[in-house]
Amino acid sequence: QVQLVESGGGLVQAGGSLRLSCAASGGTFSSYAMGWFRQAPGKEREFVGAISGGGNTYYGDSVKGRFTISRDNAKNTVYLQMNSLKPDDTAVYYCAARSGRTPRRTENEYNYWGQGTQVTVSS
Repeated sequence: QVQLVESGGGLVQAGGSLRLSCAASGGTFSSYAMGWFRQAPGKEREFVGAISGGGNTYYGDSVKGRFTISRDNAKNTVYLQMNSLKPDDTAVYYCAARSGRTPRRTENEYNYWGQGTQVTVSS
């Protein structure tokens, strides 16, 4: 079993930045591909980005060029650096892990989920 805990959410003005962290425990972190998803009220859960066990990254079109996903296997942590934030980025952000080193873009491919952290971007 893998447990994931997100942190770093909060309130930020449009144009600002936040860095989310996801700390993993209970497994071999380097063997998991990690993903970030988000969900706003009334909207579908959306793929934000993912990173393979080897560090290859993938992004959803809505965040490409603004967000960066990274991982520190020594700290069992994955990060989501969010820059140039927009009000439309307001959502609960979830960290997810899958049993395999290859990332996927759909939520049903992931085996473990964190509790989520709220990000609110004011205009």
